[in-house]
Amino acid sequence: MFVAVWMLYAADRLLDARPLGAGAHETPVAELEERHRFHHRHRRAFLAVIGCASVGLAVLIHHLNSAALHLHALLASLLFAYFFLIHIFPATPLANETGAHRLPKELAVGIFFPAAIFIPTVANAPQLRLLLAPNALLFAAVCTLNCLFLYAWEHPGERTFAHWTTRFATGHLASLSSLTALTGLAMAFLEYRHTLAPLWLLAFACSLSATLLLLLHTQRRRLSAIHLRASADLALLTPAVLIPLVRVFAR
Repeated sequence: MFVAVWMLYAADRLLDARPLGAGAHETPVAELEERHRFHHRHRRAFLAVIGCASVGLAVLIHHLNSAALHLHALLASLLFAYFFLIHIFPATPLANETGAHRLPKELAVGIFFPAAIFIPTVANAPQLRLLLAPNALLFAAVCTLNCLFLYAWEHPGERTFAHWTTRFATGHLASLSSLTALTGLAMAFLEYRHTLAPLWLLAFACSLSATLLLLLHTQRRRLSAIHLRASADLALLTPAVLIPLVRVFAR
């Protein structure tokens, strides 16, 4: 999972940074950040590492069971189709104005990343699909919030080039993150009372992450851009401290 996610992240940054090629110094690129420029400067090294990682990933794939492999293949097909649409077909000026040219990346992350996370479990235990669905949706909301907060911090202005859903969501981040956190707490309470497995820890972890992102948002003016990005990712990792409690609360 780590190898695949890193490859996708690096490839996306490299594709986004294509306007920095020949003649880019004459054309302002409003949407590119320092991470895009870093990937562009070291693109040969990134391409080499991606190639090596692809070999390692091909080896790891052989250890997946058939059910997980089929689900991952379906997800990969949809993801590559999405990459093709957003990187091969550039947005038109009209699309930039209406925000209708593509599914926003913030929402795409909320779809593809949680799906990849839950695939191994539902492939090995299909009977858990319905039971895990609410937690998967909640985790998707947290992943989307993470990307939305990052976008809002990096684009504090009008966000003219953003998809209309991104513009709406970044204008209501406090409400959306509070709603996500409260939903997570409610789910955690209900799952603690009515399920045998300690699923409530998943909902509580998502609630904790949403709360941390909101707290970080209130302190955004005190932190540099790079510290904000690192802290936002740390907010998603912090609930890992709950992992030892799984055995404690298993019933």
